[in-house]
Order: sequence, then C-alpha cells, then structure tokens
Amino acid sequence: MPRREIISGNWAFAEAMRQINPDVVAAYPITPSTDIPMKFAEFVANGKVDTNFVTVESEHSAITACVTAAAAGARVMTASSANGVALMHEIFPIAAFFRNPIVFGLVNRSLGAPINIHCDHSDSMGERDAGWVHLYCEDAQEAYDSAILAVRLAEHKDILSPVFVCQDGFITSHSFEAVSMLDDETVKSFVGERDADLPLLDVDNPVTYGSFAMSEYYFEIKRQQVEAHRNVLKHYDSVARDYESVSGRFYPKLDKYRTDDADFIVVVMSSASGVVKDVVDELREKGVKAGCLRIRMFRPFPAADVAEVLGKAKAVAVLDRALSIGGTAPLSAEVKSALYDAGAHVPLQSCVYGLGGRDFFPQHAMEIFADLQKGNIRAEERYIGLLE
Repeated sequence: MPRREIISGNWAFAEAMRQINPDVVAAYPITPSTDIPMKFAEFVANGKVDTNFVTVESEHSAITACVTAAAAGARVMTASSANGVALMHEIFPIAAFFRNPIVFGLVNRSLGAPINIHCDHSDSMGERDAGWVHLYCEDAQEAYDSAILAVRLAEHKDILSPVFVCQDGFITSHSFEAVSMLDDETVKSFVGERDADLPLLDVDNPVTYGSFAMSEYYFEIKRQQVEAHRNVLKHYDSVARDYESVSGRFYPKLDKYRTDDADFIVVVMSSASGVVKDVVDELREKGVKAGCLRIRMFRPFPAADVAEVLGKAKAVAVLDRALSIGGTAPLSAEVKSALYDAGAHVPLQSCVYGLGGRDFFPQHAMEIFADLQKGNIRAEERYIGLLE
C-alpha cells in the first residue's frame, strides 16, 4: 500500500533505490550524500534487496565499476557529491558515450577549495557538458519521485543516457519532511526490467567497449549523443505522464509558478525556489505581477520552452548557485542564449547567491523583484547576500 512518512531527502532517494532494486550499486561515501549509500547498505545487509553492493576505494573506482556493470547489461545506481563528483570527472563522459543508463543521486555541495561541506551547485555544473541528463529537485518528495522516473527516462531506447538527480546538500538531503511513497509492486511494475542493448557479457553477440576512435569517426559518435539529448526533450513528458498515472504527481521540465501574466520573473533551481514562490505570493497580494520559473531540467536545456515563458516579461532575474569565474554564471548563460535565439530582448539581471551554503532569505528575493520593477538592471553579475 502507498504510505506517507517523515523522511529526509537522502533517505527518500535511498528508499526509491530499495524499491527499484538495482542490480549493482558501487559507491564511496562523501558528505552530504553519505546517507544514501549508508541507508542502502542497510537494505542490502537486511536482505531487502538482492543488489550487488560494491564497496570501492574511491569515487573514481565507484563510477568506473558502475560504467562496467551498466555496459554488461545491469541496472545501476550510485550517489556522490562535491570533490567526489570531481574525482569521477574523467569517467562521466565515458558513461555517456557508452550510453550507460546510470541513475546518480547527486547531492549538491560546494567544490573546494577552500573546503566547505555545504550547498551550492558548483559540483554538478562542472559536469554540465559531460553528456548526462540533469534534473534538479525542490524537495525530498521530488527527490524520491525523480529517482524512480529517471530509471525509465535513462533506459528509454531513444535516449540511453545517464541521469543526475540533484538535490541541495543539507537543505533537502538532511531535512525531514512528509514524503508520499508508492508501494513496492507499483514501483517494480513502473520501472520493469532493464532490456539492455548490446550487453558486454552476451557471448553469442560479442561487442567491443572502450575502442579507439580516429577523427574519421569521433565527430559522428559525439553527434549521436546530441540526438539522444534531443530525444530527452521529445520523450520526457510522456515518461513523466506515465509516472503521474501511478503516483498522481507530475513533474514538468519547467515549474511555472504564476508566470502566465507575470511582468517580473525570477528564474531559479532547486530548494531556493520555495523562498521565491512565497515572495511571489506576497507581491501578488500587493498587485505586483510577479512570477517564478523553476528550471527542473537543466540538461538538456529546454531553451524554446524557457524563451516562451520569459519572452513576454518586462524584466527577468536569473539566480545561479554557482560561479563561472571569468565568464557568465551557468544558468544565466543558458537563459540569455535561449532569449537571444528566440529574438526576445528582455532585460535580464544575472545574480549569484548561496555559495558555500549561504542562506537565501525572503528579503533577498524581495530586493531582486524591487530592482526589476525599478529597471535597476546592471550588465555585471550581482552577488546576493555578499558581505561587503
């Protein structure tokens, strides 16, 4: 029977893993994602899953084991954060090239140095061009649901791409809240069994993985990955609607909160969107046509949909929880590109906030909306909450 429990974002993701019962999990713990493999290890020890849980000596070894298992035809999941993600960097493009449908719980944490264990998006943004799908979750409920949905998305025959399911370290990963969970049989039926194409261990149909590609072939191979991500945009809604049919919850690529008639829109990802939505409601009561656009899918970036939402606004602010030192912050760059390609000349303020876990308060969102209304938009990035 479906049930509702008070649970953290990490434990919610681990509970989804238990219900999915992947063939292989290889993991090396790092804060703040440690709770995911730790909780899942309990399920393994208690016989609640029959997963082959591989304990390794580093995050690099963990993702390498995941890639090998996925190439062999196994359903594979893992989790990591921050410097652990950075240590995996070499292998992420390989997983995407091998078309390994790995589902990865990425609990966002700042990327040292200096050492910091709290949330920003510098770890996942460092992998934005690695060929993985990126989904960003607002709360523990979404982390649970996205883990299940991501299996079907990753294993879709027209996609076959690994997926990051991102949640904010400590903010959602360690906060306990009510989460509605499906019964085990419903999850099992929804994800089905993996039907792997060209598995490495099919001795009757031998294949080669890890081959060398000269310039005569390399370009074409990478171009195929581009098509796979176009297929994510094409098929995502269908997979999400299938999940809605069993859960009652639909997760669009973009969470459009009171944007239909909005003059002033703040674009944001993950947990900070709740703060922005509260401020939107407060401003609406005062007659200000404010809105919030939460980007749930960052890769592939749904540029046309973003431009359609923002194109009629009077002014937009984009909130990044990551820097691009010497360049434009990642989300702002994508939004600007989308608007430019659509021919929409909307004034846009790029804002960086929350680095290293710094709090984002309602007054910060209120100040951002006030500047949009005044037309106080600068060419340079604004740093929200920075101590001068």
